[in-house]
Amino acid sequence: MKDFDKEKRYERAKERVEELKKFYNNLFSYIIVIGFLAGLNYYQNEWHYAWFLWAAFGWGIGLAFHAVKAYRINPMFDKNWEERKIREYMDEEQNQEQQRWE
Repeated sequence: MKDFDKEKRYERAKERVEELKKFYNNLFSYIIVIGFLAGLNYYQNEWHYAWFLWAAFGWGIGLAFHAVKAYRINPMFDKNWEERKIREYMDEEQNQEQQRWE
């Protein structure tokens, strides 16, 4: 049984590392490509119209969502979120019933 739990924890950790790795690759690509586009924009029209910001903004939104998922900033991305929420509501209801009978 302990080996099974250890294996499961290992798989979850491996998935998490893969997600972080994908995020960092995305971030690195963002920095390189947006930097190139900014340089191209500057040499084309010397900042009269900063069109590269449209690409930076669009890709940046996607990158922000990827960061939220990779770093699990929002608890809804956690696989056990539903189970924890169910337990929380059950405990809350049980506490209310106990207070009612006191």
